[in-house]
Amino acid sequence: MEHIIYLDNSATTKPCETSIQYINNALLNNWGNPSSLYSLGIEAETAVDSARRAIAGKISSREDEIIFTGSGTEANNTAILSVRNSRNKKIITTAIEHPSVLNTVKRLENNGFEVVRLGCDSRGVIDLNRLEKELDSSVCLVSIMIVNNEVGSVQPVAEAVKLIRKYSPQAIIHCDAVQAFGKMTINVKNLEVDMMSASAHKIHGPKGIGFLYCRKGTKLTPFITGGGQEFGLRSGTESVPLICGFEGAVKELPDLKTAEEKIRGINIYARRIFKDSGFIEINSDINACPYILNISVEGYRSETLLHFLESRNIFVSSGSACAKGEVSYVLKELQLNRSRIDSALRLSFSRDNKKEDIDLLLEALNEAVCRLRKSGR
Repeated sequence: MEHIIYLDNSATTKPCETSIQYINNALLNNWGNPSSLYSLGIEAETAVDSARRAIAGKISSREDEIIFTGSGTEANNTAILSVRNSRNKKIITTAIEHPSVLNTVKRLENNGFEVVRLGCDSRGVIDLNRLEKELDSSVCLVSIMIVNNEVGSVQPVAEAVKLIRKYSPQAIIHCDAVQAFGKMTINVKNLEVDMMSASAHKIHGPKGIGFLYCRKGTKLTPFITGGGQEFGLRSGTESVPLICGFEGAVKELPDLKTAEEKIRGINIYARRIFKDSGFIEINSDINACPYILNISVEGYRSETLLHFLESRNIFVSSGSACAKGEVSYVLKELQLNRSRIDSALRLSFSRDNKKEDIDLLLEALNEAVCRLRKSGR
């Protein structure tokens, strides 16, 4: 395969060697059904338990608080729909959540729930004063993401939790940690959330496997029913190879602080040379998660730039991979003008990237702009 520069790691990441090895080993040696009572099943169950233990250790949870799901989207759906039979009918979330949250709360809204969508400032951060004003005894669920998937803004979840516990102690608190798990230190005991979602393919694991952390004692109505797997909370025969692949990805995670320092160096370098270029605008706040950098080349549509970059084996995104070309509601919430939104590109980094990738990206963008100017496009 030709050398590529991959800068779309928020969409998915390249599976790491350890993850692939764990998957292959499970396919070859742990192919039994984990629910079976004979040795092949017990061996498969042991492999699943090992993965559960590894993930629990990363977020300081109990092992029986980790529920394997088919994706981060399923984990988000499971958490949010758990309140569908609640007597309280008020849900609070943010206007810049992932579609798997926004579309799911919309379903509940269509069935009689009141939904409050908190706006954000130009940094992409919610106003805690607005949250405080909305909290009352009718709130059943608050869902706030940790890291936004388009601009990388980091929400003040810990501060929000304190307000929720004070004014709406009956509410379930959920956070989407898909873009945060494996990149930031997360301690669910300290964070004091009730539920949290994450996904393997964002940390160099396989697609098709995620988890929902559900704090012991939190009422969770099963989203998928059947044979009672995953403590009766997510039925269906567990995908042992994918679960093992998730463990492999977790095992290969570098020291998070060291990794973040490296990525922050790339992010700061990119901001500097983009600013010096004179034609690139930065949309992500300086305090955003360094793994995500949203930029605009105003006057040139992002799709056009994306395909030009692809021709140079440079892969970026025009926004969330789930947006499918629609205008970014996240960038609209940041009050950016339409021209800047239409020319936005999302760069998202991983431990495989280096500063030289940014040099080549800038070189290609400069070439694209020169060509488009000449052609009048």
